[in-house]
Amino acid sequence: MSTNRHLDPHCEAILQEYKENLPRLKTVEAQVLDSLKRTLSDIGLLVAAIESRIKSYDSLAGKLELKGHKYQSLADLTDIIGLRIITFYVDDVDKVASAVERLFTIDWENSIDKRKIHETDSFGYLSLHYICSIPDFPYRFEIQMRTLLQHAWANMNHDTGYKSGVEIPKRYMRNMSRLAGMLELVDDEFSKIRNELTDYRRRVQALVRSGNLDEVPIDGDSFRSYLELNPFDQLNKRIAAINQAEIQDVSLMPYLAVFRGLGLNTLGDIVSMIKNYSEGAYQIACYQIGLTDLDIISSSIGPQDLCIAFILKNGGGKAGIKYMFDLLNGVSESNATMADFLMEQSKDLPFMNTDN
Repeated sequence: MSTNRHLDPHCEAILQEYKENLPRLKTVEAQVLDSLKRTLSDIGLLVAAIESRIKSYDSLAGKLELKGHKYQSLADLTDIIGLRIITFYVDDVDKVASAVERLFTIDWENSIDKRKIHETDSFGYLSLHYICSIPDFPYRFEIQMRTLLQHAWANMNHDTGYKSGVEIPKRYMRNMSRLAGMLELVDDEFSKIRNELTDYRRRVQALVRSGNLDEVPIDGDSFRSYLELNPFDQLNKRIAAINQAEIQDVSLMPYLAVFRGLGLNTLGDIVSMIKNYSEGAYQIACYQIGLTDLDIISSSIGPQDLCIAFILKNGGGKAGIKYMFDLLNGVSESNATMADFLMEQSKDLPFMNTDN
């Protein structure tokens, strides 16, 4: 702790109060930090970081040396404990603020929403600052909330000396202001894109539920929603009945790449595949497991054999089957061996000699 300070007895008394209460300050800091983390987790809000600190002895002494006359006691300082919540998106700042308001008592008179400041160079200083308190604890604490880009900008400004009172040439000031505007636009656009993607997912889910699958392009979101309808269950159960086998559920998301690789464009195309190639898939499965004592099968057997039947009936041959396994398992020569085996197994099956 530094002793090179010129403090009057009143400020020395505040410093002594700080030292005496430091263990309690640390306890409350940990409690507040834990409450914030648990609450944000409970509401499903992912943030970039949650930081906390207790003002150091030297930092407090320096503040008292400059402004000690403003404070009657340690309780008059609002930032002895400081926390910062850094969000990924602009609109998440308000969600965090709502959570903070539910957890703590807010001193609205001393809190400030710097986002309402519209200076051209203020981007990195657009934090929302709440001064908070909890019952049975005499000291207030500050919670700052801002985005990751705002945080990066503020740190950069601190490192470069911008806003430090040191005169900076106008060309640098202009470039800094331009960059601030660009980052603010990026912050807003990220939130806009996320909101648009959320709306898209809701529309896709509604279309899937309504059965209008011909209108739904195959992508990660639409395929995941489609799998919730268990579209391959009927085929899997029919295959399982061959050996009275148990079906073990596995993720079918890897088949997204396969269906797209086979040229299917909409979920309606998958529905058509199931309608037109399920019999071929069943015949392939019968040949694969009919003479075995296999009593557990994977839920991927249905879509796998559907794709094999589709490939074979549409002239994809060995190369098409190997391509499917390359997409599912990674490129390997063993996939060619498997393709040869399946070609030989399937060539005389009834579905190969009939029209779809």
